[in-house]
Amino acid sequence: MTPRLHPRRLRPLALASVALLAACASSGGGSSSPVDMLGSLDQDTFMAMHELSEAEVPELHGAVQRVEVPGYGEMVGYLSLPSGVEGPLPGVIVIHEWWGLNDHIKLWTDRLAQEGYAALAVDLYGGTVATTREGAMEAMQSVDGAKASATLLAARDWLQREYGTLATPTASIGWCFGGGWSMQLALMDPELDGAVVYYGRTEVTEPQAERIHARILGVFGNQDQGITPEYVDGLDATLTAAGAAHEFLRYDADHAFANPSSARYDHKAAGEAWERTRAFLAEVLGAR
Repeated sequence: MTPRLHPRRLRPLALASVALLAACASSGGGSSSPVDMLGSLDQDTFMAMHELSEAEVPELHGAVQRVEVPGYGEMVGYLSLPSGVEGPLPGVIVIHEWWGLNDHIKLWTDRLAQEGYAALAVDLYGGTVATTREGAMEAMQSVDGAKASATLLAARDWLQREYGTLATPTASIGWCFGGGWSMQLALMDPELDGAVVYYGRTEVTEPQAERIHARILGVFGNQDQGITPEYVDGLDATLTAAGAAHEFLRYDADHAFANPSSARYDHKAAGEAWERTRAFLAEVLGAR
């Protein structure tokens, strides 16, 4: 199946990337530590996974997955599937932060799989995983917008083809850099059913918003100096005027508050946001 790209639905992607630089540059890095997963993960368990020593790290739940992107070759991502579940599965496209497809994002992918979804984490950096802000900024600025768009569309098509049907619902989720791309996917893909945007920025006009078919869940921190409350207010007004189905959650927290590896991690806000995200995905995709 060839991915369907709708170029008229895209804003200039360079602007979105520049807008994300300040916010992403303020987020903490760090590596995460995977553990085996049994059942749905609460926030305490998810946080504990990031606190293990190197000697305690077992294997991740998922595996490397290669997806053909028409015109661009292969994307090497990470696929995680729920255990003991048969039949067509709703899919979730997982889009990494500006650090790249690291273990933290793989843990999120495993977490989503345990909710009953075929979860595929894409790699928009072509294998690069940054460990410094400078490296992350360089990687983010080097992203080719057309290739990233084609990769996301190919990922959704692949999930439906391999683990669902044409009628199987799909959603996307991303954080910061990935949050912006989660919204971009909603703008360009009329077949996407839901998009979760954790403190991501994408400039959206009302005519563009009128063409969004997916339901949007936005998760933001009121202390975020990059994805500011003023920006969130403006996006909310645009989506409302366009009649786009959306819900915005706002917490008294900073950028990257949902990442236990970040110095700005907020356990309470992250836990509440996760429960709302779980409920949203269950409504959009169907509960396990």
